[in-house]
Amino acid sequence: MKKLLGRIMLGVTGWKYVPNNFDPKKDKKTVLICVPHTSNWDFFYALACFWIMEVPIRMFIKDYYTKGVFGFFFRSLGCIGVDRSKRQNLVEYATNIINTTDSIAIINTPEGTRGYSDAWKQGFYHIAKNANVPIVLAYADYKKKACGIIKLVHVEDKSFEQLLDEIAPYYNAEMAKFPENYNPKLY
Repeated sequence: MKKLLGRIMLGVTGWKYVPNNFDPKKDKKTVLICVPHTSNWDFFYALACFWIMEVPIRMFIKDYYTKGVFGFFFRSLGCIGVDRSKRQNLVEYATNIINTTDSIAIINTPEGTRGYSDAWKQGFYHIAKNANVPIVLAYADYKKKACGIIKLVHVEDKSFEQLLDEIAPYYNAEMAKFPENYNPKLY
């Protein structure tokens, strides 16, 4: 049902899913980064794309959204509520979720905000390294009206800077809904 809904979501907006060789049934546990992240619409296109691919996504959001009247809706989308008023170790929490689940893709937006960011946050790197899982590079390209997966990257013994140097060529400001909010200098 979600697969069909994802196709309808993209079709209605004139977007297309670009197939690739990523197989969520083969690479069952991953950290999935969504870049560039300059608009709330990024979530809409990414969700449609991941539903089409049948990726078992989970993502952290403010716990406000996972409680109350609309809590069921957000939890059904794969959202995990986090109380931001308390200091928590999200890297450790995400690592435990990955290690105790058979199949999961933890979504992360390394820019950390839809606005301009001076540098990427390192959480996605540490989660992947601690859980010993690959990072999946996802995108929503507003210029081409296309979304999909670029490639799978293994962290292994790479430093954060080495990883970003490998990732950087796959993303650019022209892809973003608001190009001025994307910083090509990732660290």
